[in-house]
Amino acid sequence: MRFADPWFLLLLLFLPIWLVRYLKGRRRSSATFSNTWLIRRLSAYRRPDIADHAPFVLRFTAIVLIIFALARPQTGYREENITSRGIDIMLTLDLSSSMTATDLKPTRLVAAKRVIGKFIDNRKNDRIGLVVFAAQGYTQCPLTLDYPVLKNFLGTADIGVIEDGTAIGMALATAANRLNDSEAKSRIVVILTDGVNNRGAIDPVTAAEMAKAIGVKVYTIGVGREGVFYQTVKRPDGTDRQVRARTEIDEKLLKQVAQVTGGRYFRAQDEETLSRIYEEIDRLEKTDVKIKVYVRHTDWFMWLLIPALFAMGSELLLPITKFRTVP
Repeated sequence: MRFADPWFLLLLLFLPIWLVRYLKGRRRSSATFSNTWLIRRLSAYRRPDIADHAPFVLRFTAIVLIIFALARPQTGYREENITSRGIDIMLTLDLSSSMTATDLKPTRLVAAKRVIGKFIDNRKNDRIGLVVFAAQGYTQCPLTLDYPVLKNFLGTADIGVIEDGTAIGMALATAANRLNDSEAKSRIVVILTDGVNNRGAIDPVTAAEMAKAIGVKVYTIGVGREGVFYQTVKRPDGTDRQVRARTEIDEKLLKQVAQVTGGRYFRAQDEETLSRIYEEIDRLEKTDVKIKVYVRHTDWFMWLLIPALFAMGSELLLPITKFRTVP
């Protein structure tokens, strides 16, 4: 429900003044009689009390209905036609054991998931997919517009599902292959890793050349600080234990991969910086959305005017009914 001309509703502010003046006028109306004997005998012919106020009530009701009718109440619905080819984005997440390091709290992996989840929440009308990698690269979730499902896959991605290692080249090749048949105006891969490429059959630079050949831009992110940190490893019996291990990031390689495809390299040593990096990527890769809005409304003022006219007509007919006023 909406009003096409809501300014007419301001006239309602004058109605309380009219009502007060009417009530005061009724109280002042009186007559003085020297003898009330005749009036007591006529009590059987007393008019109902409502008759005294009926004309005013009808007129007041008619005015209220006319004011609302002038404001033009409407009902309807709104349609939006969104025209956009959007952007296809493959998010690539490192699941090697070094992602359990605790320099980001509680671990690098948990912090990365939080930030990536916020990035997904900020996107609209873009297909997003997820590739996870360690010694190999796998598609955790194909390109989709169903962001809740994507975030569910992100939440289930965990260390230990894939053989340990860091195959950056395989991860990039897997993500680029998912974008090969995409018809989006822009296709990007965002790789997050904390290590050095040490596994996989495809060299990262070769994978970057492949991505460039099909028009895919790559953003690379090195997460965490270099040094010795506690990380979680699996015992032969399947239980976890904390060990001290040295981690390092091949920044030179990550910069080269990004530059080959026209992308950028970022470095994040804490979660706040990582969050700002994904916000910057979000700003760099925005979708141009064209929206056409169709609005259809139905006017209801006639349904207010009809009872208003009925009330006015009833007021005019009162003098010829039992509610007539006798001078």
